Amino acid sequence: MKHPTLHLASGSPRRRELLDQIGVAYEVVRVGMDETPLPNEAPAEYVIRLAIAKAEAGRQVREDAIPVLGADTAVVLDDEILGKPMDREGAVAMLMRLSGREHQVMSGVALLFGEKPEARLSVSNVEFDHFDEATARAYVATGEPLDKAGGYGIQGRGALLVRHLRGSYSGVMGLPLFETAQLLELAGFSLLAPTT
Repeated sequence: MKHPTLHLASGSPRRRELLDQIGVAYEVVRVGMDETPLPNEAPAEYVIRLAIAKAEAGRQVREDAIPVLGADTAVVLDDEILGKPMDREGAVAMLMRLSGREHQVMSGVALLFGEKPEARLSVSNVEFDHFDEATARAYVATGEPLDKAGGYGIQGRGALLVRHLRGSYSGVMGLPLFETAQLLELAGFSLLAPTT
């Protein structure tokens, strides 16, 4: 394994997969975090706050000069954050709320590489096709929705429910690569540097 050039303050396998995709050497730093929204906190402010808090918590775990990346993603319907379903019935109910509707997926990403973290926000609009409860139950039976915000994963069978996506596919997965690359370049990473 290459020497890490980045600490990733997330245990998400999807975020690891996305960093692998762009060729960044990283080490996972597990951080505990209370992810309860603050009273009257807007969803965009929520994901940015948590992304920054995760990066700062990662820095406390790894007291070195390696940059720390934190991220958070929320599925938002009618300005309400839809978290991970509590159980199968909760997942079915969540999916039925999303059926035939457009919702937003907001991903905040923060990089701590100096004294103060830099952060970016990605907002994507996802439109679900109309589907019935039997379809929702069949999807929930795969087990895929149970550990995912909004009760679906666009990188898996959940893609079968998506009629239209306007925005960032990687942002819906949990780490918007365009915004992440902007932050990494600020910290001196050369992601697309020409080779000689």
